Amino acid sequence: MGALSHLRVLDLSRVLAGPWSGQILADLGADVIKVERPGVGDDTRAWGPPFLKDAAGENTSEAAYYLSANRNKRSVTIDFTQAEGQRLVRELAAKSDIVIENFKVGGLASYGLDYASLKALNPRLIYCSITGFGQTGPYAKRAGYDFMIQGLGGLMSLTGRPEGEAGAGPVKVGVALTDILTGLYSTVAILAALAHRDQAGVGQHIDMALLDVQVACLANQAMNYLATGTPPRRLGNAHPNIVPYQDFPTADGDFILTVGNDGQFRKFAEVAGQPQWADDPRFATNKQRVANRAELIPLIRQATVFKTTAEWVAALELAGVPCGPINDLAQMFQDPQVLARGLAVNLPHPLAGSVPQVASPIRLSETPVEYRHAPPLLGEHTEAVLADLLGLGAGDVQRLRDAGVV
Repeated sequence: MGALSHLRVLDLSRVLAGPWSGQILADLGADVIKVERPGVGDDTRAWGPPFLKDAAGENTSEAAYYLSANRNKRSVTIDFTQAEGQRLVRELAAKSDIVIENFKVGGLASYGLDYASLKALNPRLIYCSITGFGQTGPYAKRAGYDFMIQGLGGLMSLTGRPEGEAGAGPVKVGVALTDILTGLYSTVAILAALAHRDQAGVGQHIDMALLDVQVACLANQAMNYLATGTPPRRLGNAHPNIVPYQDFPTADGDFILTVGNDGQFRKFAEVAGQPQWADDPRFATNKQRVANRAELIPLIRQATVFKTTAEWVAALELAGVPCGPINDLAQMFQDPQVLARGLAVNLPHPLAGSVPQVASPIRLSETPVEYRHAPPLLGEHTEAVLADLLGLGAGDVQRLRDAGVV
């Protein structure tokens, strides 16, 4: 039994931030019911190619994007623009512990599916609203997307090659990181609200905003600005506060060197055949190395090109200096540590036979994550959920289907 197997989640969200939170809760054992539009479903079902292939090698209707964030859920199709669909969702909410939604501010109120309406039916309900900019403020009514928020929220100003270098300019992160982080923060907030409910007996409304999360996750870079009043600049792969802490060229590619203290720098200098660097007043301490990075980094680059990436990694690991290769995803999934930790799993799938998944990173000793079923087909569990939770018979469901409600 999963740690959250006693909970039911009504997931009205789509795309990534909300579904990511729902998948975490589902991995931890919660019964997550994903409510989707009949005939259309979550937007990401169509966000391909690539699509999952069947046994014959033909594309299925399941986009890889959708498959990344929806395992362990049950899919129910309900059109809640219709009155009878609204009634069904309200009845499901009355039997749920958590609702996750990412509609525009006020978007569900006209359907009677906003927090105030559902709280009246279920005072213990925890209702998590995820939007681009939150429920208040001058941007509250705007739609918000990860790429936009990475720009507006300052992240892109820190990411990319510095001015004066080839390819200089702001760059977004290679995955929708703000959405993912918002999903994680939303899950933390939901678990906190559950702990409060255990003590007080009542639920609450959670207001999550992509912009808020993006700003919060600027971490040391935000504090660098607040402490100095000077906006940090782009440094490519370099670190603003630690040197050397970046990529360096090798005889056959590049590797990453992450020197975290002066002792590690001395060890690196010895492996590089330049022990005098550690005693050079320009480089002896991290403070001095940061101040003189323009002098040190070219010296290191001249030294690293004479060994292969594998040779550098082997030598530096032996000396206790943190470092590593720059893997593509094919190399990453074949890395011995990734294999040992089982970070790729396969689940049975009705169209493809099986579907690959990236494993959850959560390792609980008493209530481990269980991979119960693959991301569901659109409406795969409509009949079962309506029968089990609302007591509807086959005739009732067929009537709803004929009316386009489910």
